[in-house]
Amino acid sequence: PACQPMDIFQPLLQSHERQRAMSKRLLSDIGEPGQRKQAFDELKAEMAAHETAEERAFYVPLFEHDDTVDEARHGVAEHHEMDEMVEDLEKAKEGSAEWLESLGKLIQKLEHHLKEEEEKFFPEAKKVLDGRQTQELGALYLKEHDRLHEKETQD
Repeated sequence: PACQPMDIFQPLLQSHERQRAMSKRLLSDIGEPGQRKQAFDELKAEMAAHETAEERAFYVPLFEHDDTVDEARHGVAEHHEMDEMVEDLEKAKEGSAEWLESLGKLIQKLEHHLKEEEEKFFPEAKKVLDGRQTQELGALYLKEHDRLHEKETQD
C-alpha cells in the first residue's frame, strides 16, 4: 500500500539529518550573531523535542529487553549529558571563546551520539522490536516530537 505507516527508524533518521544540517549551519553562521542565535535556537528546539520523543517511543521499549537495556541506558545518559552542555552554553556569553569551545564540544558529542545510535542501537533494536511495534512506535514518536517541538518553539 502507498500509505504505509512509517516505522520508528525513518523519523528518527530524519531528525538526525535535521540536527546534522542545523549543526553545520550553526558552525557556518558562527560569525553572524543574529543568524547564529537563530541557528542555535533551532538546534536546541530540535534536540529537545527529539530526545524526549525518542526516549518515550524508542528507549522505553528497549528497556524491556535484556539485550537492549544497556544501549537504552547509555543513550538516555548521553541525552542528559547533552542537556547539561546546552545549559552551560546558555550560561556562557554567546560568541565568547568559552561559548564557542562549549559549542564545539556539544556538536562533537551530538555527532558521536547520532552515529552510535544509527550504527549500534538501531540494528540491535531491529532484533527485538517486531514490524507492527516499530510502526506503532513511529506514530507515537511523530506525535510526541511534533507536540514537543511546538512547545519548545513557543517559549
